[in-house]
Amino acid sequence: MSEKSKTIEGRTGPWEIVLGLEVHAQVASNAKLFSGAAVGFGAGPNEQVSLVDAAMPGMLPVINRHCVEQAVKTGLGLKAQINHWSRFDRKNYFFPDLPQGYQISQYKDPIVGEGEVIVEHDDGSTFTVRIERLHLEQDAGKSLHDQDPNATYIDLNRAGTALMEIVSMPDMRTSEEAAAYVKKLRTILVYLGTCDGDMEKGNLRADVNVSVCRPGDYEKFRETGSFKHLGTRCEIKNVNSYRYIQQAIEYEARRQIEILEDGGKIDQETRLFDPNKGETRSMRSKEDAHDYRYFPDPDLLPLVLDPDWVKKIEATLPELPDAKKARFQSQYGLSAYDAQVLISEQARADFYEAAAKGRDAKLTANWVTNDLAARLTAGGIEIEASPIAPAAIAELVRLIEENVISSKIAKDVFERMWNGEGDASQIVEKQGLKQVSDTGALEAIIDQLIADNPGQAAQVAEKPQAIGWFVGQVMKATGGKANPGVINQLLRAKLGA
Repeated sequence: MSEKSKTIEGRTGPWEIVLGLEVHAQVASNAKLFSGAAVGFGAGPNEQVSLVDAAMPGMLPVINRHCVEQAVKTGLGLKAQINHWSRFDRKNYFFPDLPQGYQISQYKDPIVGEGEVIVEHDDGSTFTVRIERLHLEQDAGKSLHDQDPNATYIDLNRAGTALMEIVSMPDMRTSEEAAAYVKKLRTILVYLGTCDGDMEKGNLRADVNVSVCRPGDYEKFRETGSFKHLGTRCEIKNVNSYRYIQQAIEYEARRQIEILEDGGKIDQETRLFDPNKGETRSMRSKEDAHDYRYFPDPDLLPLVLDPDWVKKIEATLPELPDAKKARFQSQYGLSAYDAQVLISEQARADFYEAAAKGRDAKLTANWVTNDLAARLTAGGIEIEASPIAPAAIAELVRLIEENVISSKIAKDVFERMWNGEGDASQIVEKQGLKQVSDTGALEAIIDQLIADNPGQAAQVAEKPQAIGWFVGQVMKATGGKANPGVINQLLRAKLGA
């Protein structure tokens, strides 16, 4: 990506954006972080609340081992430092929908330290985002303002649900990079099975920290590590779609530039993004760590991990996106682009591998990423629920490979498969779509064409591209079923092209 594309022109010259993200990922777990209450979407209000979640007097938190394991697994997937000694702190802060009056989180001693994520640009080039930390914390409940004109209702079903907060360094420079980073992070989490990545339900959401600076200042920050070279940042809370992340950043950067160019200063604050208006608005002044009065939670012992237990978790890690992409390129001879498209969703990668067994890998990739993907997207269908199975795609590819049908006819066969008319072989048989490769039949058609069009035939010797007219006529005569390879071979022999 050119440096130029990273600048925004203001009235007083160019500016650059600096972005760091705090991604909140809901841990895939059947129970909450410190209680046995169930976790899940769709339950009635306050149906999944234990006495611990409701902060009844004398109730003590008990750590959920599975949630710890999921955090460790995620840290390993992010190539991060796993801290064998960590502890929970109380973050004292008024949440109207968290009855304790504080949040149990981790501050100075998180469970996971520094790591990194390699992220792909659309053009296939990559950049690295450094991870500062991953810590475990409990989610708050939900305030419902639309149930009554005079009252706010509180639903505590989410209260106490385990979250992983994944904090990046300010390594992103454009809204596209921020969206690409969240997309890659989501892919890794889904592969690991540590978060379902459902952004619509709020199971994965990002707090976006945005600041602006003059060209050259960011480089000084990277050289020195000193934040004094960067502008004051504002945090945009709980953005839960790639598009909204980009829109929020674009709006916020422009807002800050206008203030600075008018001689004003940026207030460090927390803001909300309004997707209907496409703008951010102030929510509250941004607290610093000391404002939260963090202190170790007296009800919880420090978390000490057995190194052998961590090694066992590491041994269970699945093949992750970067490794899968490299394998798809070497094993199937795919381009970096095709491999990236296929591995971006684990289900799509699995579908492809099932379809490509023993078949032309590139041809199979084209059908999975183009025709099938377009149909699934148009119908709003996930690939796991595809009405066309991997074996059916493999059968279609086989018919093309073996010259039973042409690629053009295959498109018609695919449409019929989608409409439930049977598998590829049945459709080809039933509709009489087999490619005509019978040289005798094709020769008779070509001889007739040459006899009827001597002028056109004579032209081919001088202008070899004129052979295309004859190919078209043979196709027409056979209803598009002639084998293009065989036609070209016969025409070249007969016309001396």
